[in-house]
Order: sequence, then C-alpha cells, then structure tokens
Amino acid sequence: MAVYAIGDLQGCYDEFRELLDLLAFEPGGDRVWLTGDLVNRGPDSLEVLRFVRSLGDAATVVLGNHDLHLLAVAHDPRRALRRSDTLAAVLGAPDRDELLGWLARRPLLHTDAALGWTMVHAGLPPEWDIPAACRRAGEVEAALRAAPAAFLGAMYGDEPDRWSEGLDGVERLRFTVNCLTRLRICAPDGRLLLGHKGPLARAPAGSLPWFRVPGRQSAGSRIVFGHWSALGYYEGEGVVGLDTGCAWGGALSAIRLDAPAPPVHLPCRTVRPFEAPES
Repeated sequence: MAVYAIGDLQGCYDEFRELLDLLAFEPGGDRVWLTGDLVNRGPDSLEVLRFVRSLGDAATVVLGNHDLHLLAVAHDPRRALRRSDTLAAVLGAPDRDELLGWLARRPLLHTDAALGWTMVHAGLPPEWDIPAACRRAGEVEAALRAAPAAFLGAMYGDEPDRWSEGLDGVERLRFTVNCLTRLRICAPDGRLLLGHKGPLARAPAGSLPWFRVPGRQSAGSRIVFGHWSALGYYEGEGVVGLDTGCAWGGALSAIRLDAPAPPVHLPCRTVRPFEAPES
C-alpha cells in the first residue's frame, strides 16, 4: 500500500486524475491525502467533489479556506459569491446537499502516528504541538457539525491574532480556523500576519514563515500543508509545502509519505496567468 499527499486541487479535476494515473494509484489498496481547497478558482469543482467523495476511505481530506467559503455561501443565501469564484455548478447540482454534507464532515487536521505525518491546509501557530493542534481542530469540527450556519457566519475576521489559553467562544474558534486554513507568516513573537499572500521574498520585513518561528512547539513533527501557492514546492524544517498553483498555471504536486521518493509535479493543463490570491 502506498500513501501519497497531493496539494490543493482547486477544481483542477483533469490534472488530478492524470496525476493519480501517473502515480499508478490504486484506490483498492493505496491512500491519498489531500491538503484542502478541493474547490474554487479552477474549472471543475463539482467533478472534483464527486470523485473525491467516491474514493471513500482511500482519500483523506482536510478543509481549506475555499472549502469553508463554499459551505458558508451554501448556508447563507445572503452571502454572495465573489467575482473570481467558480462554485456555481456545485451550488446548483442535484446532489449538492449530499456533497456539501460530506464536505462539512471533513476534519481540519489529520495526523497518523504510525506513518509519522500530520496534514493541515495552512499552518500551525508556534504555541501548539501536534496534540494541542488536534484538540483545537476538534473544537472547530464539533462547532461546524453542531451549528453550521452559526459557526460559518462568525468565522470571518483577522482577530484575535495571538493564541491564549484564555480565548473562548467565537474568538477561540476563529483563531483556530485562521491558523489551520489561512496562515502563512507570523511576526517573530508568533502573532499571525494574515494579510500577506505573495512570495516569501516579498513578506514584510522581520516576518517569518509559520514553520520558522523560534520555539515552534510542532518542530520535530513532519507536516505536509498546502495553501501558499506563491511559495511553491517547499521542503525543509520538517515540513513539505505542496501547493504549486495548479489553478494559476503552475502544477499539481504529490509526494509519497510511506517511502522515500522524489516529488512528482504535473504541469497544469490550461495555462492561466499565475498570481498569488487567497489560495
């Protein structure tokens, strides 16, 4: 059995199927971890959702910010789609409710102690080790499943930007969502800097990628993540970044988690202007 991790799909169904073929993926025995953002920006979000769901236990998915955005729009008709969203086909599909219900049951973090890997869409604050991150993710998952409309309506915003055990209620949940689905860089003291979307070279002076903040409690754990398309493929500090911007004219990338192997990068089928959005 092989275990692969693949970066953000963002509706790139053709590339996903081609990459699985390139990996000789067998859903009857192999497993694939998907770093979140199954949907949006790319052309075929509906096909991606249907296919990933059909894989059953062969696919492990964590939620990304675009996945949560889809759920938020679906639960609140007053929340308009953005001009760049490509979610209308999902929202109008006859199997919409089944697909969205399945999506809402996905976790925000997945860890496998036997395999020695943890997966998250974006990042972790320096104060959390993996067990703490699992507990915080579980709190959000419980809120999403218990009262989805209330949770999704309250999750937006950049504050609070610093972890404290004293955080509770909506603020505690929002901080966790922002770390797990939006984080790229931090101030040296661990404060979240959520406004930066571009390459590391253009990050604000003195800021650091979340995985380089001094004293990071998750250091020593192997973590695979997505979200930062402008970072590109990254391997170092015990982490692997897999969002290589397929929806923006880049590539779709995979690594094998259970055995040493070089990464696999499949170029995007359709050339689109590369940019660094809230990916």
